Amino acid sequence: MTSPDELVRAMCRSWSAPDPDRISAYFAADAVYHNIPMEPIVGRDAIRDFIAGFLTTFDSIDFDIHHQVSSGNVVMNERTDTLHSAGGATPLPVMGFFEVADGLITTWRDYFDMAAINRAFGL
Repeated sequence: MTSPDELVRAMCRSWSAPDPDRISAYFAADAVYHNIPMEPIVGRDAIRDFIAGFLTTFDSIDFDIHHQVSSGNVVMNERTDTLHSAGGATPLPVMGFFEVADGLITTWRDYFDMAAINRAFGL
């Protein structure tokens, strides 16, 4: 059985060759994905749709995990997500929080500065 630490690492790696169906398969049917500056997304299908929409702007995202700790079903990581698009690459420092149950992610919260995203979109 995959540990919560290994599961989160695998999900993070999956963004480098993004497939919304493959990425969303890491989540429970009723999971919550919350980029803290935005509204939460509830449910695997909604998470899949968000990822698919997000990837219309970016070709891929590399998650460079600097530190990751886990305790029981909780995993936290400090990382830099590099958003790749035809126009270049945008690094985004992120702090992530995950909860895992029955081999699936039930909660994912990311904390980051929205200004970096706005710059990437030219806002």
